[in-house]
Amino acid sequence: MNDLVTKMNKSKSEWQQQLSADEYAVTREKGTERAFSGRYWDHHDEGIYRCVCCGTPLFASDTKFDSGCGWPSYFKALDPANVREERDASHGMTRTEIICSVCDAHPGHVFPDGPPPTGLRYCINSASLQFEPQKIVKT
Repeated sequence: MNDLVTKMNKSKSEWQQQLSADEYAVTREKGTERAFSGRYWDHHDEGIYRCVCCGTPLFASDTKFDSGCGWPSYFKALDPANVREERDASHGMTRTEIICSVCDAHPGHVFPDGPPPTGLRYCINSASLQFEPQKIVKT
């Protein structure tokens, strides 16, 4: 984790007051929303997708692609320091979980079956994101 990242700690009741029931279930209890049901799975506006819990920028719209899986998918994180990876062996499978570096929220998982240039597919729950519209400057 980047030394410049300041950790955010809140109690369970503080998170429950801040988040909707769906946002809480996904981000704080590692839940998963139903495929093709989230607000951003078919969203195409330009901007930044931030952590719904703490506002940390996680993904940019220019890295979003249609993976056909029913969840928003991105081929790279906006800043690798803003997410960390952990092994997830739940539900009888082994996956790589993505976690917000600032508040420990669970946005989703990353898989090695994405498009170039990274070959990665960050499969993210819409309930874990808040979209901020803005013009993306390609570098």
